[in-house]
Amino acid sequence: MPKTLNPLQLVADRWQPSDRFVRRAAFACVVMAVIIVVTGGAVRLTQSGLGCPTWPTCTEDSLTPTPEMGINGVIEFTNRMLTYVLCAVVGLAITAARARAPRRRSLTRLGWAQFWLVASNGIIGGITVLTGLNPYIVASHFLAATALLTVAVVMWRRACEGDEEPRDLVARPVRQLGWVLVVTTALLIVVGTVVTGSGKHAGDAKKDVHRIPLDVREITQLHVDLVCVVLGLIIALWFVLRAVQAPAVARRRVMELFGVLMIQGAIGFVQYVNDSPEFLVGTHMLGSCLVWIAVLRLFLSLRDRGELLASVPAPSGGHEALQPAAASSR
Repeated sequence: MPKTLNPLQLVADRWQPSDRFVRRAAFACVVMAVIIVVTGGAVRLTQSGLGCPTWPTCTEDSLTPTPEMGINGVIEFTNRMLTYVLCAVVGLAITAARARAPRRRSLTRLGWAQFWLVASNGIIGGITVLTGLNPYIVASHFLAATALLTVAVVMWRRACEGDEEPRDLVARPVRQLGWVLVVTTALLIVVGTVVTGSGKHAGDAKKDVHRIPLDVREITQLHVDLVCVVLGLIIALWFVLRAVQAPAVARRRVMELFGVLMIQGAIGFVQYVNDSPEFLVGTHMLGSCLVWIAVLRLFLSLRDRGELLASVPAPSGGHEALQPAAASSR
C-alpha cells in the first residue's frame, strides 16, 4: 500500500524552524490566550453577549451582523472571528514544533491539546449564546479559556528546556508547597467566576439574564479571603526558597508573582468600592490571567529538564549534531 502523506511531515521536509522561532510561536499562543479572555470580557461588559442572538451564524438568516444589530453585533462577531486568529496561531505553533529537528513529541502534543481546547471552548461559547448567557455556562467558558492559557504557558516553558526527566531543584516539601499555591490560586479564580456570575454585569441589557442566586457581597468576601490565603502562601514560599537557597530564577519568580498579585488586589479593591465600573472589571480579568501565568511560571521554575538541544546541520552526508542551546526565554 502507498504510504499516506502527512501534511505536517511535508512541511517538516522543507522547513526547519529555529528554536527561537518555536519559542516565539509558543509565546504567541500565550498572548492570544490572554487576548481571547480580555475580548470575551469586553463582550460581556459592553452588553454585547447576545449581539449575535444565535450560533454558529450571527442571525437566523445571516452569518455576519446586520446594520440593525448596531455596535453590539459587531463586537460579538469580532470576538467570534478572533477565535480563528487564535486557531491560526496555535496551528503555526503545532507546525513549527512538528517541523523542528530533532522532533519533540511533547511540544506537538501540547500544541494539539490547545487546538482541541480552542474547539471545545468555541462550542461552549455557542452554548452560552443559545442558553441566553446562562451564568454557569459563562463561568465554564472562562475556565476553559484559563485551561487553554495553562497549556499555552506549559508549552512555552517546554519550548525553552530539554526533554530529560524532571529533576526537582528544591526539596519535595517545597514543591508540595508550590502545588498548594497552584491549587489555591485555581480555587481563587473559580470563586472569581462566581462573583462575576452573581454580579451586575450580566452581558446583555435588553434581556433579563439569569444570575447565580448568591449574595454578591458574601461571595466577594470569600474571594478576598482566598486572596489573603494566596498572599500568605507566596510570602511563606519566599521565605522557604531563601532558607533552602533555591535557584535565583525561582526566587525571582516568587517576587514577580507577589508584585502582580498586589497590583491585582489594588485593582479589585478600587473596582469594589466604585461599584464595578466596566473598565476596571476588564482590567481585573487581564490581571487574573497575569496572576495565573505568574503562578505557573513559579511552579515550573522549581524543577528542571536539562538544557535544550539544538539541531545543527552536519557536514554533507553526516548525521545531525546535537548540542545545548541557550534558552533565553527562561
